[in-house]
Amino acid sequence: MSAAVRTLAALLAAALLLMSPRDAAAQELVVDLSDPLVAITTGFVGTRLVLFGSAESRGDVVVVVRGPLQDAVVRRKERVAGIWVNRTEVAFRNIPSFYTVAANRPVAEFLPKDVADIHEIGLANLEVLPEDPDKYSAEQLHEFREALIRNKQREGLYKRDVGNVIFLSPRLFRTAIVFPANTPVGTYGIEVYLIRNADIAAHHTTLLNVRKFGIEASLYDFAHQHAALYGLLAILIAMMAGWLASVAFRQR
Repeated sequence: MSAAVRTLAALLAAALLLMSPRDAAAQELVVDLSDPLVAITTGFVGTRLVLFGSAESRGDVVVVVRGPLQDAVVRRKERVAGIWVNRTEVAFRNIPSFYTVAANRPVAEFLPKDVADIHEIGLANLEVLPEDPDKYSAEQLHEFREALIRNKQREGLYKRDVGNVIFLSPRLFRTAIVFPANTPVGTYGIEVYLIRNADIAAHHTTLLNVRKFGIEASLYDFAHQHAALYGLLAILIAMMAGWLASVAFRQR
């Protein structure tokens, strides 16, 4: 089944849900995805999923997508004796590998800063904690935090701008989630908030799996399960490639 057909079927299901008073009353916020799985195969160049949902009553909607947690190290290069070398570094622990936000209008217009901060809605409110905070000044931590976010944005894993949530009717909404070619594998958490009167009226969490398939999956599993052997094979292959290239050039 194509993505377009899956999306259409999902939207029809949501519309039918809205037409059923009993089911609509059971849940104030209902959310689903056009596909619960992102399959990474050879030649994967990224993909786009559609999140759709329905709200029992009017309000603003915010969608937050978080990738699996990972560690990251940010290093600052400094010039020493005419050579750029890595000097100061800060290690961050358990940060989202992917992060994006979508809303039907600017979040600051309907959500107070303290509520956004509690739920980590928006990059400015994302909790990014260093491994050893006492080792650095507040200014250094701020600089390295901003550098970490810039690096993620450059890789396309943290979105610079807030995406659009579109209301198809007073209660039915949808938004698109774009995943780049370098999307990390793992389980993603997608949180949808219904905001009313400057507070969270309803909250729904759904999960998305990003997995590798085919030869990509085999190489990924081998690299993680046999890291030393994988590294050795990579070195041998690189040496062999270099030797073959030198032989080819000598023959010319």
